[in-house]
Amino acid sequence: MNAPSELALTEQARDEISRHAAETFPEECCGIILHNGRSYEVHRCKNIQNQLRALDPETYPRTAATAYAMDPKELEAVLQEAETRGARITAFYHSHPEHEAYFSAEDRAFAMPFGEPTFPEAAQIVISIYNGTVRRISAYVWSEEKKDFIEIPVRKS
Repeated sequence: MNAPSELALTEQARDEISRHAAETFPEECCGIILHNGRSYEVHRCKNIQNQLRALDPETYPRTAATAYAMDPKELEAVLQEAETRGARITAFYHSHPEHEAYFSAEDRAFAMPFGEPTFPEAAQIVISIYNGTVRRISAYVWSEEKKDFIEIPVRKS
């Protein structure tokens, strides 16, 4: 399967993920965007990075200001809901407070915990936010040809 050449998002979905990033600033937000064939649905997820760090600071040295971790139970519930309703995962998203919207080594590790993308059909959206204001939303998709994530344009649908 070829990587898509762009990611289409409704203005409503863009606004919702931007609001989420602003509301959680200066910490990273995270979530999932589903598409049911007619509309996009944004599911905000709780960033549990600070809780993980409190339990095991050696394994989780970064705070939620520079990292995110989705609660596995919450993630499973959203995936189950999507399957039940026949929706597909369009994208996972998270923010980079006070940083650019690039796909970091940590982002890659989250998307590929076992060396291959867990959801190769889903885009990875990164939201750059400075001083509580979104500067840029970028999207990265898995390229089977390059065996890596590549940046694609995000357009309004």
